[in-house]
Formats: sequence, structure tokens, C-alpha cells
Amino acid sequence: MKKIEFTINCSNLSTNKGFQFEFYCDKCGTGYRTGFQPSALGTVSTVLDAAGSLFGGIFGSAADIGERAHSATWEKAHDEAFIKAMEELKPEFIQCSRCSSWVCRKSCWNLKKNLCKNCAPDLVVEMAAAQASRTVEEIWAHSQVAEDDRKMLKEENFRRGVRASCLSCNL
Repeated sequence: MKKIEFTINCSNLSTNKGFQFEFYCDKCGTGYRTGFQPSALGTVSTVLDAAGSLFGGIFGSAADIGERAHSATWEKAHDEAFIKAMEELKPEFIQCSRCSSWVCRKSCWNLKKNLCKNCAPDLVVEMAAAQASRTVEEIWAHSQVAEDDRKMLKEENFRRGVRASCLSCNL
């Protein structure tokens, strides 16, 4: 049996009619779906089931025999389809040599550092994010000052007015 190194982060969307899989990036969760691979056995089984329902007898027996043969054959076909699916989508992913995560090349791979962006973040992006975060912090801080100003305007002492002289001697 052929073995292919690839992520376990996947979903099996296969049915009796055929095989299809989705693989996901370990970092961002972006999913990639394979093309649908029809199952010849699934088609034959569907035809025999329909004939057995309509005519019974020999077609019903053939459907039962087909179902028993279907299990082992379907499992083999499923394994082959899974390997084909991994080969189809493996070029979309790359494994980080530092953390062993399988990440999508499109968004989560730092090509300049040859590591995933968890292990080697894109510093230009990180700087832009840090600057934006600091700006947001300043906006909130300014908003708090404005709130303090509104509270001060409501205070009784402030409404009487601020005096620039001593209350005792008026100097």
C-alpha cells in the first residue's frame, strides 16, 4: 500500500455514490475540497437495489450479494480515493519543519523564512497590526478622558465656576 505523508485535519464527505474529502490548514482552518470521484461499485449497487425493489427474486438476491461484496471492495476503493485526494491537495499545503503543522501555502506560510507564520510571523504584518492596536488603545484612552470631562461638567463645584483667586482674601 502506498503511504503519503499528510495532515490528519480532514473530513470525509464520501457516500455510496462516490468519494470526496476536505483538508484543512492547521493554522487558519481554511478548507480545500477535492473533486468528486464517482464510485463504479456504488452505481452498480444502486441499480441492483432498484431492480430488487421492483422485481424481487433474483435481482433481490443479487443486491444482497452485491452488498456483501460492496463492503470490502468499497473500503479498498475508499482508501485509493483518499490517497488520490491527498495527492490532489498536498500541493496546497506545506509542513513546517519547526512545529510540524500542515499549513496552507496561500495564507499561513512565510516564504522568506521557510517556516509557518506561527513560527516565523511576517514582521511587516505584525508591525502594521501593532500600530493599529496602539491607535485603537489611544482612541479608547481619549474616549475615557472625554468621559471624565463629562463627569466633571456635572459636578456642583464646577458649575459654580472656577476662581483664580483665594476664597479667603480674594487675591
